[in-house]
Order: sequence, then C-alpha cells, then structure tokens
Amino acid sequence: MIKQITIFGVGLIGGSLAMALNKAGFCEKIVGCSRNREHLQQAVELGVIDQFTTDPRLAVENADLIFLSVPLGAMASILTQIKDYIPKHAIITDGGSAKMSVKQAAEQAFDGKLPRNFVLGHPIAGREKSGVGAAIVNLYQDRKVILTPVTDTNTEALTTVTKMWQTTGAIVETLNVEEHDLTLAATSHLPHVLAYELISTLAQSDVSEDIFRYTAGGFQDFTRIASSDPVMWRDICLENRDAILTMLDEFTDNLQVLRKDIADSNAEAIYEEFSLAKDARDQAMRHR
Repeated sequence: MIKQITIFGVGLIGGSLAMALNKAGFCEKIVGCSRNREHLQQAVELGVIDQFTTDPRLAVENADLIFLSVPLGAMASILTQIKDYIPKHAIITDGGSAKMSVKQAAEQAFDGKLPRNFVLGHPIAGREKSGVGAAIVNLYQDRKVILTPVTDTNTEALTTVTKMWQTTGAIVETLNVEEHDLTLAATSHLPHVLAYELISTLAQSDVSEDIFRYTAGGFQDFTRIASSDPVMWRDICLENRDAILTMLDEFTDNLQVLRKDIADSNAEAIYEEFSLAKDARDQAMRHR
C-alpha cells in the first residue's frame, strides 16, 4: 500500500495526477511541494493535495513514491536537493517530455548513476491551460503514458509506476529513451514550435491587428497549443535539442519543396502533397 506520494510541481500535470489518484484511493496522503506557497495553498483548498511544504527535504521525508512534475531545467536542482533525504524504499518517477535530459539530470545528482528505483516516464496528455486551477480528474483517461525503463530499472518499481498510471485510466506503453525523444520531437515538440512561431510571425506583421480579427476555426485549432506554458516549452526545446533540430530540418526541407511548387504553379505536385498528408492523418486518426 502506498502511504504517501510526494508531487513536485502541483500544476496541470501533477495536479491532475493527484486528483485521479485521490479519487481512486490509490494512496493515503499526497504531499505537494514547490516554491510558491500561495499556489500550494490553492491546491489544498481545491482538494487536489492533502498538505504541502516548500522545503524539498521535508517533502520527501516519508515518501513512498515521488513524482517530479517540474520544468526540465529544474530537474537536476530538485534531485540534488533531495537525494540525501529520500527513503531507501522510495520510488522516483517523472513526467518530463525529454527522457534523455531527465536521465542525465538524475545521473548528475546521484553521482553518475541513475537510481534503480527511478522510473523515467512521460504522460502524453495536456491542455493549453496551466496551473493547478487547470487540473482535471480525467486528464489521463484513455491517454498514453510512455515509460522508458533502462537496463537496471527495478522491476517492482516499474510495476508500481505502471499501476499508478493505469489507476488514472491511462494506457501504459514502454519505449527506450532515444526512441521516445525522437518520436515526441516529431509528434509533440515540432507542432508546438510551429504553432508558437506562426503566432509570433503574425504578431510581428504590419497588419497583425487585421489578421487576428479575421481568424476562424482552422486558425484556432492549429494555434491552440501556442497558449501552452512558454517556460516548459523553452526547456523542452533546449533539453531535446538534437531530436527537435532533426525534425525541424526535415520539415524545413519539405516546406522549401512546397514553396517551389507554389512558386511554379505546380498544381499536380501541390495536390499530391496535400492528398498524401490527408490520407496519412485520416489513417492515423482511425488507429487512435
């Protein structure tokens, strides 16, 4: 029985996890920790967590399971602060979007070796809103969670983390660290980068005021994710840099081809490109 789960970063991801686990009775107590006391107090008032502390060392003192839901750039700092205070039996897991980055942060904090009880993970779920006020109990229902265990990962720890996510209604799958980072660069990180850059380009246009007055459903659908937390996505760009650059280069090459086809009024090539894209997306949606 899990008596205490400690969550670092009680925002959308950590808060939604806490709500789902509380509803399911997965553990006896959930403790939240961050630097923002007011934010944590709000989480208690909303019934998301049971209690909180702003001291990372106290937060992990009696923890059976620790969930790190902080920006990727903060992982190493948090782990360094708590490493000497984590109970020996405690399991550590995270929700970071770039697994090599988290693995390296943990190795840096724990003298060059990822602890066997550390299960690297990433829930593929989110909203454009952030903060504990955006947390919802069913965020993970029927959503995929990818775990990326390494060779030395403790099997009991992996089983516990798998059960935790399944309790929220999530579908748990496993990938290796490198495969995860490249896949997510393509399916999540690149779309966010493109949405941010489109909005940024239009906002700096001489006719930006008119452009934003006449947006319709397609624009809103495509750019919704540009309302996501810029701090989180800045860190993702930096921490999964190589994989994102690979996907950006591929996209840029294809975009240049499309640009030439448009410039040359090559109707057949444009049609073929768009038809290929439509068929690929329709097929992908059928298999979700």
